[in-house]
Amino acid sequence: MNVTIYDVAREANVSMATVSRVVNGNPNVKPVTRKKVLDVINKLGYRPNAVARGLASKRTTTVGVIIPDISNVFYAELARGIEDIATMYKYNIILSNSDENEMKELQVLNTLLGKQVDGIIYMGERISEQLQEEFDRSPAPVVLAGSVDQANKLASVNIDYREATKAAVKRFIENGHDKIAFVIGSLNEPVNRDLKLGGYKDALEEAGIAYDETYVLEADYNYAAGVKAWEELSNLAHTPNAVIAADDELGVGILNAALDAGVSVPDDLEIITSNNTKLTLMTRPQLSTVVQPLYDIGAVAMRLLTKLMSSDEVDEKAVILPHSEKFRGTTKNKS
Repeated sequence: MNVTIYDVAREANVSMATVSRVVNGNPNVKPVTRKKVLDVINKLGYRPNAVARGLASKRTTTVGVIIPDISNVFYAELARGIEDIATMYKYNIILSNSDENEMKELQVLNTLLGKQVDGIIYMGERISEQLQEEFDRSPAPVVLAGSVDQANKLASVNIDYREATKAAVKRFIENGHDKIAFVIGSLNEPVNRDLKLGGYKDALEEAGIAYDETYVLEADYNYAAGVKAWEELSNLAHTPNAVIAADDELGVGILNAALDAGVSVPDDLEIITSNNTKLTLMTRPQLSTVVQPLYDIGAVAMRLLTKLMSSDEVDEKAVILPHSEKFRGTTKNKS
């Protein structure tokens, strides 16, 4: 049988209110009494019932996190920032993998809300119309981490993806390249179509380079897709001499496929990837990259959510964190 607060109170010869104060860290308990209650708790193996406490306080101190692909290092680093801040503010995390599937996202969201979570953090490239409607109806506040809300309704934490992509393309142009490929996620997703591709086009236009859609490939964010992308690019009439990859694992696939084909990197091909995860340091040569503060995006998203859950005033709901570039062995003139 489960040990209850009543069992602890009876064994310690105190009231249930006193046990509750001890469990919740209330300072208004005598040290001698606190020690006696804690000794009984340890003896009986008592664990507070989180569900019952949530019903009493109307809070579960639990946050749901919807993640597209838990195996992707990008999302794992975001989740680490979320978890650390959640622990600091004494929130528990329920992590749910959506497999980048719209129907599963809806199912996961409704499951989390059914568990009475106090808030939701969502990661993903695209918010479908149906998912947006569910967010609007959600009784719990929602914060996006590394995801853009085109409707500007939800709190979010990101970098300026348009400027980050533009800066990477400008670096290639400064190095004398005009055949610059962009391997990106689905262009059905607004963050890719409107922001990242927009930055790519901005840089080309400013340099007077014509936009060529054959240099833009849509790909899944994984290694095999990177290998396939380089095979497609190398078969073009004019093989690109520079590539931007919108994901680090994708970038590793492009790099290795090029090296396996005898391409010299960075002499014949320069590569810049997008997230600065630990994968960029594992390759030889090491990958140049846009530096996104992934841990900070997750941490700030969780801190923002704590404010919304407490109904605190929030000055800015759409937070843009600074980004930078780290040039390593896959670009010339390393810095």
